[in-house]
Amino acid sequence: MSNEGTDKTTRMDRRSLIAAAGMTATALATPSLGTAAGSVSRKTVRTGFPHDTFRDWIRTLEDNGLLMRLPRLDQDAYEATALAYRLMDKFGWYGAPAVIADEVRIDGKWVKGPLLINNQGHWDTEALLFGLEPVPGDGPATYRRALAHFTKLLEDNNGRLPQIAPVPVAPEKAPVKEVILRGDDIDLTRFAFIQSNPGDGGRYINTGSIFTADPELGMNFGTYRCQLRGPRIIGVNPEPGQRAWKMFNAQKERGEKIARVSIVVGQDPMVWMVSGSALTKGLRDDELALAGGLRGRAVEVVKSETNDHMIPAHAEMVIEGEVPLQEPMLPEGPFGEMYGYLGLKKDENFWMRVTCVTHRKSPWILNQFTGVTRGFCTAPMEAFALYRLKKLLPGLVDLHAPVETTGWAFASIDKTRPGQALEIGRRIAQIVGLYKLVVVVDKDIDVLNRTEVMHIVGSRWQPHPAAEILKEVNGMPLDPSSPNRPKTSKIIIDATRQWPEEGGPAVYPELNRDLLERLAPDAIPRVDAEWARFVAAWEHDGCPPRSP
Repeated sequence: MSNEGTDKTTRMDRRSLIAAAGMTATALATPSLGTAAGSVSRKTVRTGFPHDTFRDWIRTLEDNGLLMRLPRLDQDAYEATALAYRLMDKFGWYGAPAVIADEVRIDGKWVKGPLLINNQGHWDTEALLFGLEPVPGDGPATYRRALAHFTKLLEDNNGRLPQIAPVPVAPEKAPVKEVILRGDDIDLTRFAFIQSNPGDGGRYINTGSIFTADPELGMNFGTYRCQLRGPRIIGVNPEPGQRAWKMFNAQKERGEKIARVSIVVGQDPMVWMVSGSALTKGLRDDELALAGGLRGRAVEVVKSETNDHMIPAHAEMVIEGEVPLQEPMLPEGPFGEMYGYLGLKKDENFWMRVTCVTHRKSPWILNQFTGVTRGFCTAPMEAFALYRLKKLLPGLVDLHAPVETTGWAFASIDKTRPGQALEIGRRIAQIVGLYKLVVVVDKDIDVLNRTEVMHIVGSRWQPHPAAEILKEVNGMPLDPSSPNRPKTSKIIIDATRQWPEEGGPAVYPELNRDLLERLAPDAIPRVDAEWARFVAAWEHDGCPPRSP
């Protein structure tokens, strides 16, 4: 892993950019970039699967040209934030690399990291997460490879997620126990936890897996933002309805004084994905066993120092503490949330006294720029949702919700009767709270192709009568547009070919591209075979093609 690089910003291809170490966010403000972040060519692909540690995962990203190394980022000037936005501007949410910075400036001091950003953003991470080889230069094909792999796991396990129980190890064999801090030795402000946005209420630990337990609701871990309020005080923010929120309130109603919590930071990539997704929503499954099943190898765990939570032994850090349930709550936020808007400040919220911190020497810290970059690999969640919805909704073919357009969902169907598209779209909107605008298309449309979907909306959809508004259904409590959170209105767009019974034309014309492929089947393969010759002059002139 070299820190050597170049500061050139002209005729810079993707691999040169990612390898550059001396560049800052300021230097990246208006670069002239070459090939797209999704179009690198590789002779071999190293997956490192299964990844036992966060560091193994980052090494795999670097081996595959998906890591940008920087010596420093000045977060007092919000340089990391600006870099995250600029990378999305230049490469898109599915094409930007991960970033690692050795030091971060916080409150006038250079804090040793490293700090990491966007660790599961690029298309290729969807395949690498499962040890699959990405399809060179084809992000959607790579995504479909991950979807197919996950779907097969479900089919092989009769519709359930595979499980391998975690394996306990001795504390002396757990890297997360290399350093143990108690009492006044604890100072969380010394680590590279940053304030992501100028409008935030302060610095946040926003990538931790919060381990909680309840005798009635079982064990759970999930990712909730935690505001850093001091050396040994942090906020803990499960949203209403989430498992930890239910546990805390159930314990509070029973008169219990504290809830014991372990917050795991720097998880292996599968544990991180499970923690942030809804794969186990409503289930009492052991999420560490699920992570092991998806990895094909058990997660090694070790007991927390001050409670009974068994936590990943190879994590970077564990923050243990007690959430007081009978004491006054504390204000929390605001925080820049998933919709890209500043979230609400809360007058009362759960908080935690930190009683112990264990960590590796020089722990690595991941920050999630919520609403700016992708948070975790989404193919598993989408494959699981589609697998289940297909059993409820005959005719459903495919489903995709682009992360950069929060609230949108595209569904394709095998249409066999009038009104079917609106019916399926309505049910999807009622079942999935996040989906606020559901676009239903015919099965010949690729839901992963944004351009294709938008073209079909323009050419096959008539707002009347092929649309329906649901006035008040369950949505997301973080939706800034909702005056009555979490209730929201939703719209269903039927962008399938409208049959005459639905008010459509008697004859629907064919797409020109379909006619080309049918009537001149050799045309596109001929161009493909000569592609290098056709684009050679363009690339030579410094204008390489770039994926949208």
